[in-house]
Amino acid sequence: MGRLINIHYDSKPLYNINIEQDFSGLPAVFESLRLKNRKLCILTDSTVGSYYLDTVMGIAREYTARAVSYTFEAGEKSKNLDTIEDFYEKLIKEHFDRNDVIAALGGGVTGDMAGFAAATYLRGIRVVQIPSSLVAMVDSSIGGKTGVDFRGYKNMVGSFHQPSAVYINVSMLSTLTDGQYYSGFGEVVKHGLIRDMKYLDYIKDNYSGINSRDLSVLEEIVAGSCNIKRAVVENDPEEKGERAVLNFGHTLGHAIEKLKDFSMLHGECVSIGMAAAAYISMKRGMLSQAEYNGICQVLKDLELPVKADGLKAEDIINISKSDKKMDAGKIKFILLNGMGNAVICNDVTDSEMLEALNTVLA
Repeated sequence: MGRLINIHYDSKPLYNINIEQDFSGLPAVFESLRLKNRKLCILTDSTVGSYYLDTVMGIAREYTARAVSYTFEAGEKSKNLDTIEDFYEKLIKEHFDRNDVIAALGGGVTGDMAGFAAATYLRGIRVVQIPSSLVAMVDSSIGGKTGVDFRGYKNMVGSFHQPSAVYINVSMLSTLTDGQYYSGFGEVVKHGLIRDMKYLDYIKDNYSGINSRDLSVLEEIVAGSCNIKRAVVENDPEEKGERAVLNFGHTLGHAIEKLKDFSMLHGECVSIGMAAAAYISMKRGMLSQAEYNGICQVLKDLELPVKADGLKAEDIINISKSDKKMDAGKIKFILLNGMGNAVICNDVTDSEMLEALNTVLA
């Protein structure tokens, strides 16, 4: 059936998100971008490329003047300026100009790096996002936030650069490991908790389809998340206000991710961060005990952790204060003032974080 979601900026059409169950609609996307006389470079990682690069390259060759690719070693540790420099060199040697295009074929790491390279190469060229992971489909491929990690600090160097198109093939989720697959539900659950409880109810009603990776169920879930994120980023495209609510669970989650040296997946760290943020919300009287327990149960039902081991709460707090979400020396913390209603708080204290972290550290 397929879905088409339109992203607007200042009430004007900006780009489309195409959600399909195969690659049959990708030629039309390439055609709409008028690439017949342009070059395209597909950025991918060693894992995703082994599954899908030949297929996407075959389509690209039919609809571009020339298609090339650049493959980097899979993993968060490649998400740095060294990899970007190597990619720049590839583009330079292939004589890419400002009218050519980069395509990101992969998960969040690939999408963030391709977007950052596109934003900075020749002061900006077009980028097409073809996300392969659930995290990338529902979150990182949408909204134009790009970036790389710097000396272990997550996404500290980046820019806003909107894609020209997003093409989502939900059948790509079939090749994810169980860990990678369920990790994506950290971002999915986040969207329901911050904005739409009916969406979260759909997830809870469809655990069977989720576990079997039913494509119709996944299409519905991906479309639901994309629509929630669309509404938020259209209101605040450069994260000057409301868009910060999308960081629910990320303040402490990013710190955990760094301290674990990226051995835990992003969605797993966000899940633990959400459990801690929900605890603070409960202690402030913004959530009931039952609501807090329900949040933790949904995460557990989706194979997501709500506890981490081997870490000290004080270390997590210290790292969180180096996060890009700091505002005038204060942590910009996202809490829930009722289910489906995220709010931005600048007054979360170290003692509150310490108490919450002690509930999620084994």
